[in-house]
Amino acid sequence: MFGKPRFIAALTAACASALLLSCSAQPNAQPNAQASAQANAQAGALEQPNIAGAKEFQPFLAACKPWDDWDKPAPPFKVHGNSYYVGTCGIAAILITGDEGHVLIDTGTRKGAEVVAANIQTLGFKLEDVAVILHTHEHFDHVGGFAWMREQTGAQIFASPEAAKALESGIVSEDDPQSGMHDPMEPVIVAGVLTDDFSSDTPLNQLTMIKTPGHSPGALSWQWESCALNDCKTIVFADSLSPISRDNYRFGDHLNYLSAYREGIERLGSVKCDILLTPHPSHSQMLERMRAGGLNDPNACSDYARKKRADLADRLRKEGA
Repeated sequence: MFGKPRFIAALTAACASALLLSCSAQPNAQPNAQASAQANAQAGALEQPNIAGAKEFQPFLAACKPWDDWDKPAPPFKVHGNSYYVGTCGIAAILITGDEGHVLIDTGTRKGAEVVAANIQTLGFKLEDVAVILHTHEHFDHVGGFAWMREQTGAQIFASPEAAKALESGIVSEDDPQSGMHDPMEPVIVAGVLTDDFSSDTPLNQLTMIKTPGHSPGALSWQWESCALNDCKTIVFADSLSPISRDNYRFGDHLNYLSAYREGIERLGSVKCDILLTPHPSHSQMLERMRAGGLNDPNACSDYARKKRADLADRLRKEGA
């Protein structure tokens, strides 16, 4: 029943409209009743509306700070419909559940992956039902737990061509602006490389991949639709897109990389986006938005892209490019 996954390769209105997925196509797997009741008791009334101070956010807000430790345990919560935050206080990991298997985007560090696994189980889901593991960018703080999580779940890992090399070697590539800055990772087998013509009979096909290189060469963002009854929201898990590098790297000296970086920002800024999530919750002010009224904001992605565009321009000015 699955076919070719959707990709965003150009910035056009037709492409933007093609991103919309059918609510009826979304799987609606739910945890068993006993586990669901337990998760609701721990994480708050998950079905409450996203209003300021809503109970579903209170455990997370009580446990975490806007800028927090990467491995600090955080209680999971429902983002919307079949989408859940299962990461730590400082590093996001997102679970998208479905009858054909679940999709997990990012695992955090090796230690953080244990928090992610525990959160998945706290929500009442089984680790062995995680069928696909995807990434945002290929640095150890987001994918360092891939090998361990694959052992726990048996899931297939899919990655961009650039990220696949880093995952299978355990070391970021030399053309990464942050090469030499990150700890090595345990290498892991990549089941499929996400090229434009890639096709897979997995739940991966419920998502749209958005190429957003810049923070790393293989960085990806993801878009999907999640429904709670007739209330459907388009969710985007957008990569960091921060122009961070080692001391001797200049973005202005790598024109092809810089061009792809800019294209990714524009690509992300053009997509439909009701709820924005980011690998570091602080990059999209997730906690502040929770306190202010919730995560729903149709301008979130365009505002995020505008901020990243300004960050890159500021970096280039400092380089004198």
